[in-house]
Amino acid sequence: MERFVGPIGVSSVLTDFYRAEFLRHRECLKQQREYYSERAITDADGAIARILTELEHICAKDDAPQVMSTLLRKFDVVTNLSGWSDPKNYH
Repeated sequence: MERFVGPIGVSSVLTDFYRAEFLRHRECLKQQREYYSERAITDADGAIARILTELEHICAKDDAPQVMSTLLRKFDVVTNLSGWSDPKNYH
């Protein structure tokens, strides 16, 4: 069963959130380019591009949070985005 709640509904909010997260992973890949082979970067970036292309369709499904969480964890293994912290957030 798919869940789509109009142009400004749940699916749209999820899509925007996940798009931003995958774009952050893409940026991390760019910054870490020197540590990976060109093929590894190309493959990872291609996977992100495919996910971004299918994002609206994926987010319209009931299991979107689980699917996207799994995908983000897999990319985090490569980019370690969750380990990066913004010094501006320290108090």
